[in-house]
Amino acid sequence: MDAKLLDILVCPLCKSPLIYRKAEQELVCRADRLAFAIKDDIPVMLADEARSMTAEEVEKL
Repeated sequence: MDAKLLDILVCPLCKSPLIYRKAEQELVCRADRLAFAIKDDIPVMLADEARSMTAEEVEKL
């Protein structure tokens, strides 16, 4: 993932900053508890395709 791209990406729903999880290849919004997948170095920033996270998963970040 390009560092410059990570600096400007925000959650498409609430505009909160995202957390990059390199090993899982996803961007996480703590506020909405959603994980957006990164496929072939391209973030999929669609709410319908995001993975819902539990409160416990988010707290571990």
